[in-house]
Amino acid sequence: MNTIDINLVQQRRKRTLRLSGLALLALCVAIGPIWAAHSVLEEAVESAGLAAIAAGVIGRAWCSLYIGGRKTKEIVEVGPYSISRNPLYVFTYLAMFGVGAQSGSLTIGLVLALSVAGIFRVVISREEAFLAAEFGSAYDAYCLRVPRFGPRFSAWRDMPVIEVRPDRVARTLADGLLFLLAWPAFELLEEAREFGWIGTVLLVP
Repeated sequence: MNTIDINLVQQRRKRTLRLSGLALLALCVAIGPIWAAHSVLEEAVESAGLAAIAAGVIGRAWCSLYIGGRKTKEIVEVGPYSISRNPLYVFTYLAMFGVGAQSGSLTIGLVLALSVAGIFRVVISREEAFLAAEFGSAYDAYCLRVPRFGPRFSAWRDMPVIEVRPDRVARTLADGLLFLLAWPAFELLEEAREFGWIGTVLLVP
């Protein structure tokens, strides 16, 4: 797999993420939380979801500080990449759980996170195949030391100075902020239910 191929994989990853969000919104027109609107439980789930989105967005930006512009050129094995080989994906799953939790349902949050994780397994496998072919034994040693998802905190290592690509970090932040659109989207959906404009076919916790 060459650099052009890996870039194509990354474009498909972002497209999949956006399509998953749209599919969730369509799904949630018919599915809602089992607890009452504006109840303590619903508000608690939504608040936990917002916290997960915030952690996911910040975490993705943190990863971008280290990986931006280097993914196909070297093995990044410091910072978050010293405790997990795929921290950017881990934070993405966390943010996607938060997106689903804006529905007020833990089930929808978990289903969305697990669905995206399942879809991204293909992307991760292709990236790993590229890195293995490109870096050989050095990448094999990295895989032995650092788990695919982790985190293995005992493996933490860093360096005093890193070269940062501001454009890559800004792009990652911009992509991540799209997760926050889930909050107004689900608020509008809840209002539509309360006014009786749409119904609910299935209630889940």
